[in-house]
Amino acid sequence: MKWIQSSLQRKLSVILLLSTLLPLLSLGGFTYYISSQITEDKLIQSGRDALAKMDANLQFMVNDIENTSIFLIGQEDIQDFLRSPKRNELLHRKILNLIDSLVSSKDYLSNITIHIYNSNAFLSQTRVYERALLRQIDFDNMDEKTWSNVYRIRDYTGEHNVFSFVRPVRSIYSFEELGWLAISFDESVVSQNWTEPGFGDNQGNVALLNNTGKVLSSTNKEWLGEPIEELFPGITSRFDNRDGNFNYQTGHDKETVLYKRSTINGWTLIGTIPYELYTSQNSFILQLTAAAVVITILINIGLVLYMIRRVTNPLQVLARLFTKVNPEGPMPIYKSSTNDEIGRLGEVYNRLGRYIRELKEQLILEETRKKEADMRALQAQINPHFLYNTLSSIHWMALMKDEKQIADMVGSLSDFLQFSLNKGSDYCSVYQEFAHIQNYMQIQAIRYPDKFELEMSVDPALRNKKMLKLLLQPLLENAMIHGVQKKEGKGVIGVYAEMKDDWMHFAVIDDGVGMSEQRLAVIRANLRIPIATEDAEGSYGLRNVNERLRLHYGSDSRLSVESRPGAGTRISFSIPLKEGS
Repeated sequence: MKWIQSSLQRKLSVILLLSTLLPLLSLGGFTYYISSQITEDKLIQSGRDALAKMDANLQFMVNDIENTSIFLIGQEDIQDFLRSPKRNELLHRKILNLIDSLVSSKDYLSNITIHIYNSNAFLSQTRVYERALLRQIDFDNMDEKTWSNVYRIRDYTGEHNVFSFVRPVRSIYSFEELGWLAISFDESVVSQNWTEPGFGDNQGNVALLNNTGKVLSSTNKEWLGEPIEELFPGITSRFDNRDGNFNYQTGHDKETVLYKRSTINGWTLIGTIPYELYTSQNSFILQLTAAAVVITILINIGLVLYMIRRVTNPLQVLARLFTKVNPEGPMPIYKSSTNDEIGRLGEVYNRLGRYIRELKEQLILEETRKKEADMRALQAQINPHFLYNTLSSIHWMALMKDEKQIADMVGSLSDFLQFSLNKGSDYCSVYQEFAHIQNYMQIQAIRYPDKFELEMSVDPALRNKKMLKLLLQPLLENAMIHGVQKKEGKGVIGVYAEMKDDWMHFAVIDDGVGMSEQRLAVIRANLRIPIATEDAEGSYGLRNVNERLRLHYGSDSRLSVESRPGAGTRISFSIPLKEGS
């Protein structure tokens, strides 16, 4: 399993081969099963058709014999012979000529015999030397037509198996019993009807049973005269309908038995087909199906492996290229020769390499710009460290001289510078940022007394949250210089911070002179220009803050500026809380 799972090519090969081989094998098995069933049904149907044809031929011969018997018993010569058994050579010769002509005209007739009632006298062809018919039928008690079992006769050509149709002969005038007439079937000629159709591909046997279940005629001469129940025990109990078939097994031998009940005297035609015949024919179908399935499987395996290699080889090349990627250098180029999905994947890989290279260059540039922006912010807000110490000394001297206003201004300026240094850290708490802008506004209040009023509102949940420092002071300075100072009378500047949906929202609002639509459009356009370029004019403080927000927090944290002439200006931005923390 590990060997398969370690390779996409192996996994695809196994999955595709299983998904195609299993249906092929199932289809082959199903085809073999259906074909074998069709072969078996075909043989059975062929056997049924053969039995039907045999039965039709048998009925023709039996009807012909009965018609012949009716013709003979109605002859005046035969009636005279039976009434006057005295020797009459001319009459005998006339009757024998008639009998001979009838027997010679029909190959299935063996002989015709005429017996006189209560007498040993009879009339038959001179070629019949020995007969066993007298042991087959009780003529003294016979009062209607009947059929004998099979028996043997001897003539000048040798021994023959025959079975006879016997009927009494009565006077056409008084209906008294005169004798009986026997017309014999030649069993060998009758059995030719069983062999000529080639029953069961010449491997089966056919037998004709009389109404007592004895074999009258058969392709297997050992069955003649034997009860069918002794040959096939229990077979007659399975003859349900007029015709049908069933499987019969004795020991290791299994056969399909077909039967057809004839309308003649309760006779039955049966045929047996060895089960090995199905096996031999099915083995050919099995070999043919197996050969077709094997050839299809081999072709399928070749096509699957070829297609999988066509798909996975480019992927292996891409995988090797990815493993050779050097973080410090460019990604290797993939050379694609196709326009399919793999080729397009290679193009995406090449575009990804170019994008990563451009992204690295842009990242380096932005890191440089970020450092420059931070440095400009420090340079704009921080004086040398010794200035902080000097201001501290001035603060104490003003206190000693009882100059409280000077001392407050110097103290605020000192705190302002101390926060700007902040031990070199770029971040501070929201509370520290608001304290810083309060110091800044105290200094501005001394410079511009009664010129403005400061309002601050901070969500208590944000007091200890971290944020990039020196973001609000440039916005207050912008509101002071460009908004409130240009307004007649006292202005109000509000600074607000609130938390909503994992974001910290800040806003600086003044009620100064505001801006025209044209000026507002220029300010917004300048905010979209990087601070390192020289294209933008003015708004340096806003651009500085906007650039630092974008570099530290992303484009969603850019400044938003809204203003109306005479109504004031609102500048806002948002910081993600998880980043601020």
